[in-house]
Amino acid sequence: MNPTVDVIVIGGGIIGLASAYHLSRRGQKVLVLEKKYPGSGSTGRCIGGIRQQFSTPGTIRLMQESVRQFRLMKEEFGFPVEYSEGGYLFLAHDPQRLEIFKAILPVQKKLGLAVEILDAAACLKIAPQLNPDGLLGGVFSPEDGQAYPFKVIEGYIQEIKRLHSQVRFFTEVSEILLENGAVIGVKTTAGETFHSRVLLNAAGPWAQEIGRMAGLELPIAPEEHEAFITDRVPPLFATMVVDYRADGCYFYQRSNGQVIGCYSPVPNKPGIITESSLEFLVEMSKRTARLVPKLATARVIRHWGGCYSMTPDGSPFIDKTEIAGFYVANGMCGHGFMFSPAIGRYVSEIILDGRYPFDWSEFRMGRDLSRQELMK
Repeated sequence: MNPTVDVIVIGGGIIGLASAYHLSRRGQKVLVLEKKYPGSGSTGRCIGGIRQQFSTPGTIRLMQESVRQFRLMKEEFGFPVEYSEGGYLFLAHDPQRLEIFKAILPVQKKLGLAVEILDAAACLKIAPQLNPDGLLGGVFSPEDGQAYPFKVIEGYIQEIKRLHSQVRFFTEVSEILLENGAVIGVKTTAGETFHSRVLLNAAGPWAQEIGRMAGLELPIAPEEHEAFITDRVPPLFATMVVDYRADGCYFYQRSNGQVIGCYSPVPNKPGIITESSLEFLVEMSKRTARLVPKLATARVIRHWGGCYSMTPDGSPFIDKTEIAGFYVANGMCGHGFMFSPAIGRYVSEIILDGRYPFDWSEFRMGRDLSRQELMK
């Protein structure tokens, strides 16, 4: 007899695992199918930043719930995930950027974020080693931070198994089975069939491919982003610094002294690309040393490529679809790791309770895509 479960999750990255964890906590028998190894898509290639500083109410509320859960993970998993709150410092080197920060501030304050606009001198108090040339100011929240993605993955897998659900790696879905416009299961490339009336597409960069198996076109496009990490250097500052200039970058120093960071390429590089390039290594090194001159002598020990899954407006799709039983949690735009705890909880509520936790308009399928997230 072919196996039957309550929910099938396609994708064993952080979104799929968080969703499976929360569904399992609600008593569901969940099967996670991942075509490669844990976090082999975007999750295992991210740098681990966690922030609540966004420009829209829904995303801010999403991240408030995520931070609440990150703070509890050591207790829930039984081991630390290297979560720390060193803050995020977004820098402004032109008046227009500073005005954007000021315009967003009332929305953030209304929702209870600990955030403030700073002048250049105050930015340098938080990160004294910053190059002050051209710096006008910034915006800072001390309640943003970082965690180690691989530890969070480990914790979710541990708890999913403890709750009697299953995670299967190296198991690729080749077909979504439908009957009368509703999901009834999946087939794999190995010829296995698994039955369920509920299916969650959490396939990250492959979300569009999975959607097409069910006849859906998801407006999601993967693009390449690279990152690097240095050897251990003397302590600098605890915060993530984000340089919004066209030739800027963002990075932070991990608790072990390594500096990890990246930048968004302009123009973007579309496609699922995981190769690393000499161009990035040289350019990121220049940008990092310009922002913090003391890092000019740091040695890069590794750099790598990965994918963001982008949507037209910079917000994810977290919703049911027109196909009965088919749900999506896709298009994280580089924020999947930080979104994942909240998305996991709220996906479980959408599926099991048939309700949305708050005004969900910015995450719905079929929404107006003209609005833009201003703090991408």
